[in-house]
Amino acid sequence: MRMRNRRVRAVLAVTGAAVLGLAGCDALGGDGGSGDPGARKAKAAQAPLWDTSPASMAAVGDSITRGFDACTVLQDCPEVSWATGANVEVDSLAVRLLGASKAATHSWNYAVTGARMADLADQMTRAAAEKPQLVTVMAGANDACRESTAAMTPVADFRAEFEEALRTLRRSLPRTQVYVASVPNLKRLWSQGRTNTLGKQIWKLGICPSMLGDADALDAAATARRDTVQRRVEDYNRVLEEVCAKDARCRFDGGAVYDFRFGTDQLSHWDWFHPSKDGQARLAEIAYRKVTARVM
Repeated sequence: MRMRNRRVRAVLAVTGAAVLGLAGCDALGGDGGSGDPGARKAKAAQAPLWDTSPASMAAVGDSITRGFDACTVLQDCPEVSWATGANVEVDSLAVRLLGASKAATHSWNYAVTGARMADLADQMTRAAAEKPQLVTVMAGANDACRESTAAMTPVADFRAEFEEALRTLRRSLPRTQVYVASVPNLKRLWSQGRTNTLGKQIWKLGICPSMLGDADALDAAATARRDTVQRRVEDYNRVLEEVCAKDARCRFDGGAVYDFRFGTDQLSHWDWFHPSKDGQARLAEIAYRKVTARVM
């Protein structure tokens, strides 16, 4: 009788251990089909939201992203665009991320020369139709480059327009990543370009008059005008950073484009304002470094 009881207790102990073992595996979110849905959700929540190797991309923005004046005077040159160009000297973001052959079929450039932030929502609509995994944004220079400081886009309007552009994208592509480049340092542009006599003559044709007009003037009024434009650019960059920070799949460059200490080699020698091929290559380097960074 004692032997039989011991055998019964042994069988019960083994059975209990097996049941506890199964329960423990399930509670830890094992790979079995009957795993706890809550555990699976928690595991998914821990997955990084930013993919450093998207399989397709689209670009929106202004003339900088169109490669304006980088190849010939007063012409777009999208083949040297920092974002989507195929030029080997530039080695664009698309080529770096996708490879040259895939970039040709899986990257799209919807930037428009002369565009301001108010135009970005329409560009986002066109870009969204391609269902890209990454959208690059570079806009804001034309909002500051106006005929006068009074004509610059108000900061509140700039914010509302950028928010609307992101909402437009999110309506159809909630998971697409967005890389936002800061507005370039226009005052540095003035300080570099004004050393070139030809460049200053070209600026007189009406290139960014709020900053570049009367390039040699150093009186109080001219200095105040340039400082006003510079503060507006800094305000725009704060807006880009703040709005982007509210979107889990948006990444601002941290001011990298604004902080880049470009020289005349990085400026188009057609207008001494837009990036040259070398300038486009530098923008591509910055973008690739930021997009592929594990943590920002």
